[in-house]
Amino acid sequence: MAVSEITVEEVAAERNEPSHRRALRDWICRKPLGAAGAFVVLFFIFLAAVAELITVYDPVANSFESMHVPPGAAHWFGTDQFGRDILTRIIFGARTALLVGFLASVVGSTLGLVLGVTSAYFGGRFDLIFQRIMDVFMSFPLIIMALAVVSIFGTGIQNVILAITIPFIPRCARVVRSSALAVREIPYVDAARTLGFVHTRIILRHMVPNVMAPYLIMLTTFMGQAILLEASLSYLGLGVQEPTPAWGLMLQGGAEEYAESAPWIPIFPGLAITTAVFAFNLFGDALRDTLDPRLRSE
Repeated sequence: MAVSEITVEEVAAERNEPSHRRALRDWICRKPLGAAGAFVVLFFIFLAAVAELITVYDPVANSFESMHVPPGAAHWFGTDQFGRDILTRIIFGARTALLVGFLASVVGSTLGLVLGVTSAYFGGRFDLIFQRIMDVFMSFPLIIMALAVVSIFGTGIQNVILAITIPFIPRCARVVRSSALAVREIPYVDAARTLGFVHTRIILRHMVPNVMAPYLIMLTTFMGQAILLEASLSYLGLGVQEPTPAWGLMLQGGAEEYAESAPWIPIFPGLAITTAVFAFNLFGDALRDTLDPRLRSE
């Protein structure tokens, strides 16, 4: 009797549970790796938001008395060649990585969304010419295109964001265009044209909302790629400059020279980059499986 009473109570509680909470719980059960990736992403966001409250050391102040201190009670991740606490710089470097990753992926994906839908909507010669231009941009690898932009506009966090944003635009536009071509053939788009709606309203109100699934998938995928690109540019000396905390910049200062004498200097920033990129990839894959109708039906 006790078992059946508990079962009835559990069923009643499940029925009274809000739908969004139940959907979240079901998604976590179906996609545990994606949920783990989302948790790691939220953890990095939390660290970046409360960096001043959870750190003791100044991330940019040099301390020549504390150079090359190995990991211990005073400095959990040790110190670098300038006596700066590595853990503190990793926490503050999360701000740089997330800022660049968020802005570059959002701006690049949004511009690609609008351009891809516009290209599919007008079609014809406009679509043909526009896609050939996109082919030119996509013929270059991401890092080569980013290096070209930085070489033109210079270093600095603003130019790094611009350099990462530009290569994302054609890649998102191409993916969104393939979905928008199918949306264009739906009768309600023809009905909107017949009623005399302007092209801008048809594109933004009737077509863009129906291609949000590939947009969101590309957005989460681009965030991991943007963090990796920012770290690569900083490692090459073309990204964020000293003394701003940045994961790639921390690798530049210790990856080769101190790999044997002070291995904690390159190891911990490298682990931060790997963890963040891997977490975004896990979350993006789970989001793709959830939003893609073909994968969801399987």
